[in-house]
Amino acid sequence: MTAQPSEAEAAHRDPAAVGTGERTRDAERTRADILAVATSEFADRGYAGARINEIADKTSTTKRMIYYYFGGKEQLYVAVLEQAYSRIRSLEQQLDVEHLDPVEAIRELAGLTFDHHESHPDFIRLVSIENIHHAEHIAHSEVLSGLANPAVDVLGAILDRGWAAGVFRDDVDALDVHQVISAFCVFRTANRHTFGAIFGRDLLDPAQREHQRQMLGDLVVAYLTAG
Repeated sequence: MTAQPSEAEAAHRDPAAVGTGERTRDAERTRADILAVATSEFADRGYAGARINEIADKTSTTKRMIYYYFGGKEQLYVAVLEQAYSRIRSLEQQLDVEHLDPVEAIRELAGLTFDHHESHPDFIRLVSIENIHHAEHIAHSEVLSGLANPAVDVLGAILDRGWAAGVFRDDVDALDVHQVISAFCVFRTANRHTFGAIFGRDLLDPAQREHQRQMLGDLVVAYLTAG
């Protein structure tokens, strides 16, 4: 069983801690600090290459505290994946598109994914790493398995309105559209360097950003409205 930190160690972690509320806030800060550093380490070095000792050295905590909060390396890695996926799912659910017509709504959702994936390259690397491991860690996470519905709920609602209005083809489902949007957005970041080396174009060139974003929206809308 993993040893829990002593009261002396806990006090050393936060000398100002007085009462349950402050200790809870300190624990949340410590856990967030560990997750932030671990995200970068796993994204940069992969699951096999990341080391708990190095993560501890780069945080304001200790290896012992990491094991206390997460239980071990695999559990920490899964927590990193859960946080990364939960962020994009949360953004999708917060998207306010009810006042837009279905075509503009689908463009908004595609643009949100575009913006998120571009600004969170660690997420793309983590997804790539987990695919190398055949999603074995995701498969054991109840949190991640529960994120399947939120991934398609917003899309499904937009498609329902598009079908009701007669503007979207009826032989597609939400996962089809999710796949198309994800493929475009993941490719830009995941293949940026190889694409640039071969074709001489930086897919994340700021000068091309709006063109690329518009192209994604055009592609998805053209697909959904094709005869």
